[in-house]
Amino acid sequence: MGDETYGGKPPKIKVLLVDDSPTALALLGKMLAETPDIVVVGEAKNGVEALELIPRIDPHVVCTDLHMPVMDGLDMTKEIMDKYPRPILVVSVSVREGSKNIFHLMEAGALDVFPKPRGGEKAEFLRQSNELANRIRILAGVHVFRVCRNGAVKPVWAPPSAVAIPRVETPLIKVVVIGASTGGPQALQRVLCGLPLNFPAPVICIQHIGEGFLKGLAEWLESVCVHKIEIAREGTLPEAGKVYFPPEEAHLLFDNGGRFKYSRDIPYNGHRPSITATFTSAAERYGSNALGVLLTGMGSDGADGLKAIFDANGITIAQDERTSVVFGMPKRAAELGAARNILPLDEIAPMIISYISFNVRAGQ
Repeated sequence: MGDETYGGKPPKIKVLLVDDSPTALALLGKMLAETPDIVVVGEAKNGVEALELIPRIDPHVVCTDLHMPVMDGLDMTKEIMDKYPRPILVVSVSVREGSKNIFHLMEAGALDVFPKPRGGEKAEFLRQSNELANRIRILAGVHVFRVCRNGAVKPVWAPPSAVAIPRVETPLIKVVVIGASTGGPQALQRVLCGLPLNFPAPVICIQHIGEGFLKGLAEWLESVCVHKIEIAREGTLPEAGKVYFPPEEAHLLFDNGGRFKYSRDIPYNGHRPSITATFTSAAERYGSNALGVLLTGMGSDGADGLKAIFDANGITIAQDERTSVVFGMPKRAAELGAARNILPLDEIAPMIISYISFNVRAGQ
């Protein structure tokens, strides 16, 4: 992509906006207009127009809606990732019937989702503008890979080791906790789809995601994986073989009996739910019987929590740099000495299974 400068200043991040709503395009343009390091270099009202523009304007990031006439965001994303691979941010209405469809764009190669702004008071508008700009800055630095148009649009990841695990009443690994941020939905899909249906421990996932998208994420993952996926309910015991997410705007913890409990404490490193909050609680409750996995993501949330699991003699895994969309959280965990294993994404599920299988044999 080009490295042109504007007025002798460092290169700006070039953005293409794609939406069939003139109002939405105007609002997004206004939100980015006062951002000194970002410039909107083009607008398109559907995927066909966007694909015609990309070779000419060479944007660093494409922001797109899902539902558009002529060519929608999903087909456009597939074409972009085949012909002109680059970071794509989905900007969509946060709560909508069938919102899991948004995550099919991420399955096709989009990297993040952002709630479509609605304007509002000045303070809220500035908050949304700053958050949108920060998402774009993160994605602009991401190296993306070509996704072949004829490749599996809805791939099924099932590593050879993802086979049924012999049943044991008390496996030594009693809980698996997984944290992710930017690039996380795709990474979670790869890991969860690699675990067998009779996985003998509950899996708790914490994903940094915009407000309103959690329900769609859970529905999408359940549609592509074999596991039952639920929003954890306070006061209930996590069940083996199920996958849980915290509710929006609450840290998910464990009480002394291992039941879920919520905390509305202040955000940790800007996040609520926080990965570190759940990891630390798992370390306190389960000790060496906890297995923690820290996946791709910006920042450092989860690193201290993974260290807590490590210090409690639990099993810890971090995604490696080569397969991470953003090697921020896993890198910080590695710097803290919190990761016993640093692995490519597709080796993480088999590693989890190997620990479970070893524990099954040990418990027999």
